[in-house]
Amino acid sequence: MKSIPQRMCISCRTMQDKKTLLRIVRDKDGAITLDFKGKKAGRGAYVCDNPDCINKCVKKKLLHKVFGCAVPDEVYGYIGNEYKEECKRRHDDDILGDK
Repeated sequence: MKSIPQRMCISCRTMQDKKTLLRIVRDKDGAITLDFKGKKAGRGAYVCDNPDCINKCVKKKLLHKVFGCAVPDEVYGYIGNEYKEECKRRHDDDILGDK
């Protein structure tokens, strides 16, 4: 039986299946982005796919500690906005899929 990779959420510190978490990536150029597919190259940090953990990550600026570098406030704003847009897109896809 194949084992399922586990990762820890940086916000709530719970271990979960890797595929259930969102990945935040810092690439070799230092750019930090959300990786919804989990395939981008770079150093990754994982956070639960729920608004509470995303908001805690942004509010407490947890990426400073994980990536070991200063992360500008604009990046945290980007992460919050990008997550909201992805949630809207998923919701729209669910509604369209029900027809």
